Amino acid sequence: MEHILRGLYIVTPDWDDTEKLLAVTEQALLGGAAVVQYRHKFADEMLRRQQAGGLLELCRRYGRSFIVNDHVNLCLELDADGIHVGGTDASVAEVRMRAGKDKIVGASCYGDMQLAHLARDTGASYVAFGGFYPSRVKKYAVTTPVSIIALAGSEIALPNVVIGGMTAENARPLVTAGADMVAAISSVYMAEDPQAAARAFADLFAPA
Repeated sequence: MEHILRGLYIVTPDWDDTEKLLAVTEQALLGGAAVVQYRHKFADEMLRRQQAGGLLELCRRYGRSFIVNDHVNLCLELDADGIHVGGTDASVAEVRMRAGKDKIVGASCYGDMQLAHLARDTGASYVAFGGFYPSRVKKYAVTTPVSIIALAGSEIALPNVVIGGMTAENARPLVTAGADMVAAISSVYMAEDPQAAARAFADLFAPA
């Protein structure tokens, strides 16, 4: 399967209800989500394996990329498409070495171009920047300037993701500035109509 790193990149919330998680994710896929990242910071190993396995199956059915946050062993065990690492997780170099050359490896770079350069040089497939706006889910400094998107485009030459309080409305200027993917959690998973919410994001990437 060819991995298209462009469009809506949904990140799962910390839901223990697997049935609900899969149902809402499927609605988002129907709405046009391009990439799904499984992130559950508090799940035990059994729940994590169950949820990730169900999400992988969904992504395979819809032909979309499935990425596991942080847990390299789980990614390899399931043969997921890739793994995402944050600033306090294993290094990109370590993950790339363990995952091999064919897996997607994403790296959180916050608002730091030095981290982005390091991620690229050590084997990242894409870099993620943010937060740009306050988030309902994650706590971080909202200090990432919009200018970093164009800078990354000229210096890093890898697909980039923007994250942090994203809505279809406030993501528009970031996509215009050159963001390849917009990551969303609450704006899709907490929406009354997740399919419509996902479609509004996906439409930002439609040809004019």
